[in-house]
Amino acid sequence: MGKVYEVIDDSIRAWVGRQHMFFVGTAPLSEHGHVNLSPKGHDSLRILDGKTLAYLDYGGSGAETIAHVRENGRIVIMMCAFDGPPKIFRFYGDGEVVTPLDDGFEELVQLFDIPGVGVRAIIRVHVNRISDSCGYGVPNYDFKADRQSSQNATASKGTEGVREYLLEKNLTSIDGIAAITEAEARAYVGPEKLTR
Repeated sequence: MGKVYEVIDDSIRAWVGRQHMFFVGTAPLSEHGHVNLSPKGHDSLRILDGKTLAYLDYGGSGAETIAHVRENGRIVIMMCAFDGPPKIFRFYGDGEVVTPLDDGFEELVQLFDIPGVGVRAIIRVHVNRISDSCGYGVPNYDFKADRQSSQNATASKGTEGVREYLLEKNLTSIDGIAAITEAEARAYVGPEKLTR
């Protein structure tokens, strides 16, 4: 039943646009390191072209994805249909961390409408394998709304508070792999600069 695709075509693009969440998987090189799997929402994924995706990376309690991508590049984005016909898509590729200190960040961030949420980085994925599978085992769920937790936490801490939090929590992964730098933590872009 599964199929491999050469590019993200219009039908895949339309399907992706109907999904409300996706999952990001990464792993360190060490066989003893922790595999990371993160759920994402808030309309934070964009298809840049037939072989490239990008998603917003908000500041949080960890920086596993950034650490793993910087260490070895491997990343997979998985989406599954929680309503409508069953389907799963996986986009495997090489990740790239684009921070506010990097060329191209401003251009990428303009692709998103992100009121009330700040951005630590954008993860760009250069896709090298696109595959689907049946999704028969995925249950049906009804989407109600995006949670406002990210916006509330950002508003509560304020931009400087988030920067301090990133300095405290995001410099290394749980396995001690370098994640964001101090300069990148201080460059965190608060929502006041991102709301259009």
